[in-house]
Amino acid sequence: MKSTKIEPVVPILVKKIVDQIDHKGGRALLVGGAVRDLLLQIPTKDLDIEVHGITIDELQSILSHFGQVSLVGKAFGVLRVHGLDIDWSLPRKDSSGRHPVVAVDPQMGLPEAFKRRDLTINAMGIDLKTHELIDPWGGQADLQNGILRAPDTALFVEDPLRLFRVMQFIGRLGMKPDDQLNEICTYMSLKGISVERIESEIDKLFLKSKRPSLGIRWLKDIGRLGELFPELAATIGVQQEPEWHPEGDVFEHTMQSIDAAAQLPFDSHEEKLMALYGVLCHDLGKAVTTKKIDGRLRSLGHEDAGVPLAKSMMKRFTRRIELMNAIAKLVKHHMAPVAFIKTKAKLPAYKRLAVKLAPETNIQLLAKVSLADRRGRNGTSELPLTDEIPEIIQFLKIAENAAIMHKPEEPILQGRDVIGIIQPGPQMGELLKRAYEIQIEHGIKDKQELLKRIL
Repeated sequence: MKSTKIEPVVPILVKKIVDQIDHKGGRALLVGGAVRDLLLQIPTKDLDIEVHGITIDELQSILSHFGQVSLVGKAFGVLRVHGLDIDWSLPRKDSSGRHPVVAVDPQMGLPEAFKRRDLTINAMGIDLKTHELIDPWGGQADLQNGILRAPDTALFVEDPLRLFRVMQFIGRLGMKPDDQLNEICTYMSLKGISVERIESEIDKLFLKSKRPSLGIRWLKDIGRLGELFPELAATIGVQQEPEWHPEGDVFEHTMQSIDAAAQLPFDSHEEKLMALYGVLCHDLGKAVTTKKIDGRLRSLGHEDAGVPLAKSMMKRFTRRIELMNAIAKLVKHHMAPVAFIKTKAKLPAYKRLAVKLAPETNIQLLAKVSLADRRGRNGTSELPLTDEIPEIIQFLKIAENAAIMHKPEEPILQGRDVIGIIQPGPQMGELLKRAYEIQIEHGIKDKQELLKRIL
């Protein structure tokens, strides 16, 4: 059978290094996610090159001719050349656990080296000299068939993080694990994974998926959602008033909403993560507040009740205090955009809201969370709605006209303006705080007028 040939685009410097490796009797292979993305025709920036047939010292000697070599992990067989964002590694065997014992083996066979990777779709390589696709475990066919499979099930369970990698690849690629992988992930131990490693996989799920809900739904299907996200699992079966939520229970609403959020435009990865985590947590409070009142299902106060639940859930997979504070604020105020329009809130209310959201988040991001919330209400499909929501458009227009979309209105009076009237200290702080409240409440723009009011 004719072998597949793929010529990846690599820097000229890499080609020169590959020539030198070849000259020394080594073989340089592009491996991992870059190969998968090439086959999927997805742009990729992460290049990892595995070198077979030469020692780590020989590889270091070759690389040193092309720039300063960084020993990212010489004991782990990983080197870098200054100016190239590429890991150069040798095949290795890792023992299990958080502190694995690593044995570098330059003569390891390709099937043996590749079966140590998590999934067959990541267990392929491209020979950078001949451009031949190396695929000993059928990763190309699994990609084409949309199947996630482990090259070696015994090795797969040695790294519990791999369950989270399966989760994010389900969301990113819309692929399904085979029965064997589902069985392994149902029962494998998840002990010993650091918060930072879990967070990295959840971030990838949110940043790189069109439908991140698929990964979370899978956790539910294999019975591990309650173990990993108990606050979210508690929303399963919590019914909602059909007039407002034809999609079903709170969990289904959350899944549709998070997919709706993933499809919105964002200015940065940080903003997207903030919004998606906010949407994931926005209705957690319904699990503890939903009751039938006058024959209708209501969740009065679920915004406030959701704040401690969101904090509790977030603490298990992030240490980013600013992100957690932002999520708490988005959960607490996620009903505000639509409510403001329906109740015809005055401009001071918008300005006060901007102050409450600052400094971690802002009105524009809150509106996106609210929009995703409204779109996660499809009663005929798991896919979110795509409708524009007039109330949110109007809410944003008012905020934009007031120049408070991204941050609150700046205080007119500063400490230097009252230094001759009152000495620095708590009293000055209280005075300036009162001045800012009056400024917002009455729309005062003149400094002298404001001074008169507070004095």
